[in-house]
Amino acid sequence: MNILFATSEAVPLAKTGGLADVAGALPKALAKYGADARVILPKYEEIPTHYVEQFQLIAEFQVPFGWRNQYCGLQKATIDGISYYLIDNEFYFRRKGLYGYGDDAERFVFYCFAVMESARHLDFKPDIVHCHDWQAGLIPFLLRTRYAFDPSWAYVKSVFTIHNLMYQGLFGAEVLKELTGAGEELFGWDGLAHRGGASCLKGALEFADKLTTVSPTYAHEIQTPYYGEHLDSVLRYRQEDLRGIVNGIDLELFDPMNDDALHTPYRNSIGRKRKNKIDLQRELGLPESADIPMIGIVSRLVEQKGFDLIAATLDELLQEEVQLVVLGAGDRKYEELFLDAARRYPEKMAIWLGYSDRMARRIYAGSDLFAMPSKFEPCGISQLLALRYRSVPVVRETGGLRDTVHAYNEYTGEGNGFTFANYNAHDYLYTVRRALAFYREEETWKRIIENGARSDYSWHVSAKAYMDVYAELAAHRKENEPWPVI
Repeated sequence: MNILFATSEAVPLAKTGGLADVAGALPKALAKYGADARVILPKYEEIPTHYVEQFQLIAEFQVPFGWRNQYCGLQKATIDGISYYLIDNEFYFRRKGLYGYGDDAERFVFYCFAVMESARHLDFKPDIVHCHDWQAGLIPFLLRTRYAFDPSWAYVKSVFTIHNLMYQGLFGAEVLKELTGAGEELFGWDGLAHRGGASCLKGALEFADKLTTVSPTYAHEIQTPYYGEHLDSVLRYRQEDLRGIVNGIDLELFDPMNDDALHTPYRNSIGRKRKNKIDLQRELGLPESADIPMIGIVSRLVEQKGFDLIAATLDELLQEEVQLVVLGAGDRKYEELFLDAARRYPEKMAIWLGYSDRMARRIYAGSDLFAMPSKFEPCGISQLLALRYRSVPVVRETGGLRDTVHAYNEYTGEGNGFTFANYNAHDYLYTVRRALAFYREEETWKRIIENGARSDYSWHVSAKAYMDVYAELAAHRKENEPWPVI
């Protein structure tokens, strides 16, 4: 089976968030099931030079969209066994950063049209085009409309994955009409129209053959008004085609036994893990002690991640015998909150503003507890990494957090973390204090860590679920549509 991943970012080429991790890791996992999964994304200025140098030009062509006729270079390289294609147009993509420009609508409409035009020049024919988030959201729409009778796309089915429903590619309806050349009939309630404008993501929700999102709980949540971002009615209508599949992590890339960022390699040894805590305390200028419980946070500092709960209880928490280490950047009010706390509690609080892969790994390894009290969390990768590094998660029961972290039950001995349901600051604080109480019971703490170690959050499980989705589409095609005669 041939799968073409259409995504705006993918590890190791370009990354701003978890989407890139999925687009980079999932094709490798699919390959183990015999799928030929390839990735196509824009050629950004941000892509490291040593990767860019590996790409070779395989085609040059013009991309017509709206009244425009823009150049596109199609480049290819094989990296870590996976074929990557780059859409090259310096006018749109030779810029600092991936997103956030005033012409993002035009940039990613061009990208979608360029992917469609690329099919004539690719060295393989996809059976499935798997599109990710709003930047690729118009591809299922174009597949059903503008390119419905294009031989290059004959019998190709589409899958669309929602990584975060909040980001919808919402623009003025007249803007997208002009860019796509689509008529008024495609901008009604059952087309691109959304909240007085037009949404690229809604185009995918209406026109993709199958929809997935990144956890079973999030798939259920987004069908409700609270989480549905004004698209819950569409998702309820498509519920038979919607499936939640939890993301995985690359167990080779994230392995505490083979991680150069760590002071001491370990697997399940609490003693060896705590040597990493002492080394992290030394680096951050905190008092060095294996016994003081350390809470780690690696996150964007935004409200979605539950930082208003943390802010409301921070002083109370820091009255406990505890250390809090935060890595991240985001809203200035949260950055200032932690900077101020670090000044007032220099023996209990440390913050690393910005992002560092090395420091993130050291926090996963050095922390005893890992806090993620998210307001909503489609899947979450950090709690999976915390479990991999034997740090016990403290999470709110939402989205993928609910699917992957299960509350410790002192009566049955089951559970790999600590959870709370209500989005309430003192429910969060109570849960942290409960976790700290069990931390002081050495045998209980070992049992909780052992429970987490038994969980399988590799891409193996997720890839099998995606293969099932692809197989459903392939079976439907085989039953109802003849294969094209080439």
